Amino acid sequence: MTPEQEEVLERLGLAVRRLEACPDFSPLVPEVRTNFAYSLPLARARQDVAAVDGRITVVSGAPKASGPVRFGASDHLSRRTIAFQKHNPSIRSCLNFRWNERILEFMQGWCREQGLAIAVVDRSREPQELVGHDQGSMPWKTDELVRETDGKIPPVFYETRGWGKEPLFILTGADPLVLSDRMTDISRKFAAQTTGPLV
Repeated sequence: MTPEQEEVLERLGLAVRRLEACPDFSPLVPEVRTNFAYSLPLARARQDVAAVDGRITVVSGAPKASGPVRFGASDHLSRRTIAFQKHNPSIRSCLNFRWNERILEFMQGWCREQGLAIAVVDRSREPQELVGHDQGSMPWKTDELVRETDGKIPPVFYETRGWGKEPLFILTGADPLVLSDRMTDISRKFAAQTTGPLV
């Protein structure tokens, strides 16, 4: 393993541990669970992107990585990260979390406070020939995203519900430690203003 690969695994592992230390993140883990990716520079293949083997789930009310971080652990986030880097090579990390109307309202306010852009990929506009074929839809979703954001990959966006697909938020950035800190801040502030079950 190269020093560069070791650094990717070390930084992503630390970022995941920070999320595991935040119990307020648990309600924001989606049904498909959370994954967290970090790639080598200019990733070209699945083996260039590290992620959590088995994703992050909830155990006894706390977020818990199902397995270690390793290269090639997530086909989906690998393809997503590679697609992002075609538009912005600095985007090497991303993670997904739960979407619903309450979370959306909160995130709109949080992004305003942080001075961050938020965008949406409307999957109702997905070409019919791509519906139900996730590997084929990733280039379309990324192109649709940057079309809405003047060619930029936004730091926060969400995808609406698609055929058999759960709507999700995505955080993007250059460094997984920055993303884990943002996710922790989101989780704690959302928990502080939320009462009752998150349906």
